Amino acid sequence: MNKPLDLKELMVDRAALAKRLRQETSGEVMTDSASRGRYATDASIYQAMPVAVFVPKTAEDIATAIQIAAELGIPVLPRGGGTSQCGQTTGAALVIDNSKYFRNILDLNLDKTYVEVEPGMVLDHLNGSLKQHGLWYPVDVSTAGQATIGGMAGNNSCGSRSIAYGNMVHNVLGINAWLANGQIAEFGNYANSSGVAKQLGDFVKGLATTLQPEIETHFPKVLRRVAGYNLDIFHPQSELPYTQDGSVNLSHLLVGSEGTLAYFKSLKLKLAPLPKHKVLGIVNFASFYKAMDSAQHIVKLGPTAVELVDRTMIDLARSNPSFKKTIETALIDHTAQTPEAILLVEFSGEAHAPLLEKLKALEELMGDLGLPGSVVPMPDASLQKNLWEVRKAGLNIMMSLKGDGKPVSFIEDCAVPLESLADYTQALTDVFSKYGSRGTWYAHASVGTLHVRPILDMRRDGAQKMRAVAEEASALVRKYKGAYSGEHGDGLCRGEWISWQFGPKITEALAEIKTTFDPKGLFNPGKIINPPKMDDASNFRFPPSYKVIPLQPALDWSAWNVQNNPVTEETSAPGTGGDPAMGLAKAVEMCNNNGHCRKFDAEVMCPSYRVTRDEKHLTRGRANTLRLALSNQLDMKDESSPLGSDAIKEVMELCVSCKACRRECPTGVDMAKMKIEFLSAYKKRVGHSLRDLAVAYLPKYAGTISSIPLLPALLNLRNHIAPIAKLQEWIMGISAQRSLPIWKSKTFWSNPKAITPYQYSADELSKQKGVVLLADTFNAYFEDENLIAAIKVLTAAGYQIHIPHKSQSKAANTEKNACSKEFCCGRTYLAAGMVDKAKETLGELVNHLAPYADKNIPIIGLEPSCLFTLKDEALVMGFGERAVTISQHAQLLEEFLANEVKAGKLNLNLKAASKPVLFHGHCHQKSFAAVTPAMELLKLIPNAEPKLIESSCCGMAGSFGYEAEHIEVSKQMAEASLLPSIRKSPDSWVVADGTSCRHQIADGTQREAVHIAKILAAHL
Repeated sequence: MNKPLDLKELMVDRAALAKRLRQETSGEVMTDSASRGRYATDASIYQAMPVAVFVPKTAEDIATAIQIAAELGIPVLPRGGGTSQCGQTTGAALVIDNSKYFRNILDLNLDKTYVEVEPGMVLDHLNGSLKQHGLWYPVDVSTAGQATIGGMAGNNSCGSRSIAYGNMVHNVLGINAWLANGQIAEFGNYANSSGVAKQLGDFVKGLATTLQPEIETHFPKVLRRVAGYNLDIFHPQSELPYTQDGSVNLSHLLVGSEGTLAYFKSLKLKLAPLPKHKVLGIVNFASFYKAMDSAQHIVKLGPTAVELVDRTMIDLARSNPSFKKTIETALIDHTAQTPEAILLVEFSGEAHAPLLEKLKALEELMGDLGLPGSVVPMPDASLQKNLWEVRKAGLNIMMSLKGDGKPVSFIEDCAVPLESLADYTQALTDVFSKYGSRGTWYAHASVGTLHVRPILDMRRDGAQKMRAVAEEASALVRKYKGAYSGEHGDGLCRGEWISWQFGPKITEALAEIKTTFDPKGLFNPGKIINPPKMDDASNFRFPPSYKVIPLQPALDWSAWNVQNNPVTEETSAPGTGGDPAMGLAKAVEMCNNNGHCRKFDAEVMCPSYRVTRDEKHLTRGRANTLRLALSNQLDMKDESSPLGSDAIKEVMELCVSCKACRRECPTGVDMAKMKIEFLSAYKKRVGHSLRDLAVAYLPKYAGTISSIPLLPALLNLRNHIAPIAKLQEWIMGISAQRSLPIWKSKTFWSNPKAITPYQYSADELSKQKGVVLLADTFNAYFEDENLIAAIKVLTAAGYQIHIPHKSQSKAANTEKNACSKEFCCGRTYLAAGMVDKAKETLGELVNHLAPYADKNIPIIGLEPSCLFTLKDEALVMGFGERAVTISQHAQLLEEFLANEVKAGKLNLNLKAASKPVLFHGHCHQKSFAAVTPAMELLKLIPNAEPKLIESSCCGMAGSFGYEAEHIEVSKQMAEASLLPSIRKSPDSWVVADGTSCRHQIADGTQREAVHIAKILAAHL
């Protein structure tokens, strides 16, 4: 048996490893502390710094890396999406990232319904490509948008529909893998195997035969058992056999092995027909115990899934604007008290009518169980899809709790027989209460695996409570003849419980398997065999030595600087959390590494990662780097400025401040505001460039330029004379490939008399049907036709308009100095990290708008990035309640008009469109859920048939797309979906509210995109 590697004392020559990898492979090699730190964590409570990180480009790269590591005695750890909840993908090893390049389908056989894929293939991407063939891979884990097939096989993942399809192990037909000696072995049907795979299979069979009585005694008989190695493949113990024909498949020995036996090269998967129809019955329960007790009866109806959502999660979902409407479709009466639990019962099949009969049978069953009228039938596919999305987000909704106490994963995968489920959950609830905590329950009632995470503070007494709860939970699992590890694997938090589950003889046999496969013990050591204690503090992400560097942030992060009550989940007052970084560190630490930002679906997050697929250009990668910097865990030359260091610059380089993570990150990591903090610190360290100043002060000098005769025309020559553009690129770093906004001599502000009709005091406007309309820099100086169109639409609808404008008495030299006339939101200053200047200019606007907001007068904007500054950054700049009140009244033009139409206060008389409409949502519109009102408004135009372009960021992001060093990434972001969608509809109107978005569309497609105000005015 191999001895455990002492990873803490492992002496490695990192330089020698890196040198050889760079010389002998074509892959990407990273040894700096920031890069290694980004791979030091997964979605667990653990952290371990890798020796180095390697991103291979070819299979030969992997084989060579394994060989080099073996020669140098360095462990190897394969990694996919890094979403493991038990620490499987953390370790002092050479971490090899499969997710960037190894994501291809190698073979698809439609007749035999199998597919062979590389280990870095993401489940959702695989199913997206299979859908056209009416097939899918049915191990549907909740992290399907980021989980890789290799990682799923390593963990033996299960998913919501395992009652119908089984676990990962039931759906893998074969695995080709590198062994520790560099050999490739083909693991498949044992009877047909040969070579080294056959030899290893014979060895395991010998162990299994000898230990058959032990296997029959100690292996849990439940479907959900993923602990250790599948030694029982020769004597299956699960309620669902490994294979349908009773044959032995050696690849099943590798499934669930967590990278400790072999390194996957490719996986052959069994596919299933995509169900043509699905229906959902949602059972509402006034008693949690009754919900658990009913599961055993419901499964007899033959559902494909029975999923639990408890009251806490329902309430959390109802408090989230993104989920509220959807979760309430599941409730019998959303005006009544929230039910203690709901069960989502799904039936699927080839025909719809029999499924409706199943729903009736469910209703009858619940009546027989004493709960008549407790079922919400949901035959509508779109409603079902939305509800499943909320259920999938369940874990992450839970993790959004502010404060140091967090729901901790360590006993959440215990699986017990269904008949014992109610008693087990009741007993475990009592255990939580005993230790001053409570758990939130969710997941797979169909198979007796209920995820539960007690809220523990791992920086203080959480580790001791974790140990105590685990001891009592294990006694309950033994009492009810269950499995301690039922879904998410062993890793660092359940490895020590393998011997508890299986006894000494089987534990010794598992170690012999490891030694036979991996004699030197270099494949992911410390997992499954010779694991550490689950509460070894040296492995924690927040060990006792964790300390945050004191600093004063530029913005107000006090809302994050709180503590919470683990029983009531109530948080303390803002600013009371004890964060030396005044709340910024706690905001950064909200990232729990679930990897949701790695998704590629129709939403926005994370634009830079979608282009580069690099961990550093990811919300998670940035948050991890910030956390490490703020806790002094990086090798930084400038220790005085952790926020302004080069390590942080590297990860913020491609952050486009889209604000998508603010909405789409399940725990609300707000990277756009964190980038402002970085820019503020970094620019103080290195100073502002000429380009920074040109962007920041644009609102100040725009009026001056437009008022000087011939100057606008002279400046516009830059767009037509290539040498001038090249010279500007050389001097300022503004790309010559990009056209610049066109300067005008006649702007909205040119004629003071034209502005006079739009000047009202708050008192005057409150007595009329009045609105405030913001004239931002972009729509006043460069595209004033949008402002004029908005005035036309609002006037036609009967509104009196006030346009904020500094009075003659307050403005110095008003006629000579045009820049003093307008208020500004400060957006351009924030883009350059000039927070004090932004506060100064935004403060003036806040002071002006406050009386109007106090009178409940709507404040309307045209440019999303400007308007949403009032709803976002303005709230963390020390303006107090004035900013809050203004934010409650600030809205885009389309939001205001759509709400007025809904309220019956407005009837826009619009003529029919002559061509269809495509709409592209600005990132900030999407972040603040303002796309739907725009679509509702466009639908009022007869024959418009508006279609939303499903796109991420357009790639311009203010000045980002103009910058020479970012021009190629900007174009790639636009080409991901936005520009191709527009090219496919050459005869459509293209509507985009963002001035930057319109510019990107014009440059990339030579098509004019218009503001929504303009298309509405054109159809009046």
